[in-house]
Amino acid sequence: MYFQISRAVFALILAASVTVRAPMAQDAGRVWVQIEAQPSLSLAEESIRGYSDRLQDVNGFSLGGGWYGIALGPYSPEDANRVLQVLRSEGTIPRDSYIAFDTTFRDQFWPRGVNQLDGTETAALPAPTPQETPEPQAAPADQADQTAAADPAPTPAPQPAAEPEPAPEPDETRAEARRSESLLTRDERMELQVWLKWAGFYDAAIDGAFGPGTRGSMAAWQDKNGFEATGILTTRQRAALQRQYNAVLEGLDLKRVADDTAGISMLVPTGVVAFDRYEAPFAHYLPTGDIDARLILISQEGDQTKMNGLYDIMQTLAIVPEDGPRERRRDGFVIVGENGRFVSHTEVTLANGRIKGFTLVWPSGDEERRSRLLGEMQKSFERVDGVVLPAAMGADSGQSIDLLSGLEIRKPVFSRSGFYVNDRGFAVTSAEVVGQCGRITLDRETSAEVVVSANGIAVLKPEEQIAPIGFARFSTSTPRLQSEVASAGYPYEGRLPDPSLNFGRLEELQDLSGETGMARLSLASVAGDAGGPVMDESGAVIGMIAATDMGGRKLPAGVSFAVDGPVLVDMLSQAGLSAVAADPGPALDPEDITRIGMAMTVLVSCWE
Repeated sequence: MYFQISRAVFALILAASVTVRAPMAQDAGRVWVQIEAQPSLSLAEESIRGYSDRLQDVNGFSLGGGWYGIALGPYSPEDANRVLQVLRSEGTIPRDSYIAFDTTFRDQFWPRGVNQLDGTETAALPAPTPQETPEPQAAPADQADQTAAADPAPTPAPQPAAEPEPAPEPDETRAEARRSESLLTRDERMELQVWLKWAGFYDAAIDGAFGPGTRGSMAAWQDKNGFEATGILTTRQRAALQRQYNAVLEGLDLKRVADDTAGISMLVPTGVVAFDRYEAPFAHYLPTGDIDARLILISQEGDQTKMNGLYDIMQTLAIVPEDGPRERRRDGFVIVGENGRFVSHTEVTLANGRIKGFTLVWPSGDEERRSRLLGEMQKSFERVDGVVLPAAMGADSGQSIDLLSGLEIRKPVFSRSGFYVNDRGFAVTSAEVVGQCGRITLDRETSAEVVVSANGIAVLKPEEQIAPIGFARFSTSTPRLQSEVASAGYPYEGRLPDPSLNFGRLEELQDLSGETGMARLSLASVAGDAGGPVMDESGAVIGMIAATDMGGRKLPAGVSFAVDGPVLVDMLSQAGLSAVAADPGPALDPEDITRIGMAMTVLVSCWE
């Protein structure tokens, strides 16, 4: 058992000893980490051997007054502080260890050799007593004679010498591993914990402190990978763990790319994407192989208002699915979009009047590689001089209403028509809209849910309260055959901003097979018109344009079908809604019919 002295006691001893021995000139360029003091040489020798097995740069000095100190070093002041902080935080050295100077120490007794203070010979510690090996005894004379008389053994034929295998390069000792580990920065130590966590051996906080939990995870990793489980990774073992961690990135050919035009330098998976073109404010890097990935560098001049506009614009792009978290700050934003096909990650920052960032688009189902790649790209991102200006686009690459700077604007799978049935924004549309949609919107802005769907009709409820300009009033009388009718809808599925009206006649109150509940119209319609209202001459709703698909048969030009008004009223009742009855009135002018139809008609869109 040994005893440690406190700093206060040691200071008193040191003060008493300076009168006995003149202090030596202090080397201001080096210091020591004082870790322990013992009241006798034998205790100091016993303790220092234990430290030497675990640590490097261990030294022993006389302190005077019968005390002997153990110190690590010598180091530069900067390295000494790092070693002190790291080893003390992980409990490798006592908590009261501190920085000491040459003037603290007298004669050196460990290690044997030259005294690092004054160049004299250090005192030798007693060498351990070697184990004696007994001398081999001669065989008895009669046994020797019998052996000599025996037939001699045949001399074996000489065998060619085996080619010696090259000896593996020796790894670090435990003390050397400790020493190399002590030189790691805090960020490097945290990174090592990240690697261990990824490998499944560490589940605590990433704090850079190598306590019992981290040591245990290191030992478990060593044991799993065929190394001695010391709990201290050598330089070679750390490199092996890093290689395992980075194996998922193999084939991506990560290289730093400095795009001077965009003013961005970062790691880019050059084995997957390559530069294609500039279209302000974007630099496009398109896929080059089997991985359907894209990288978009974002670079433009602007302020916070312009950045907020970019935030809104990015969310209209096809490469940014609607599902996923969003975060907007004063100096930047992050948008994550994901669907069944891909995940996109966009992050942008504003600094010094320039908006810069990137979007990474990566296939779904490859999350580990995507997240690892994204982390490397984020860490490597640097702003340099330059910004993508409209002049960088070069020649006109072609314009399209569906493109924004070369990126496709997000579009629904398809759109149909519908119409409001009350002042709360409930609507009816063709049931084909709801059959294959992940999301339904009214006028592309308000999400809606299906209340009931049957008989080719779907009743929709807006997820947010809306107040439509107009809504349907249903006719309470049977419409007259050959009477004038009008339909409203979006024949071009929203490419035009407003609905259009179409005029025709009511031909029959049944379909071609004679079934009631449907009406045949002499009126031209296309797929986008399905779900739109059909009105009589007074503007009252008498039906809804049916889907154009008639069991795979193509209808003659100018022939359409509509679901009868009573069927619609019954569906509203099943949805718990009451249809509003129209007041009987005279025939209206086409302009008035148009106004009524446009006020109630809504674009219904089906999204992935």
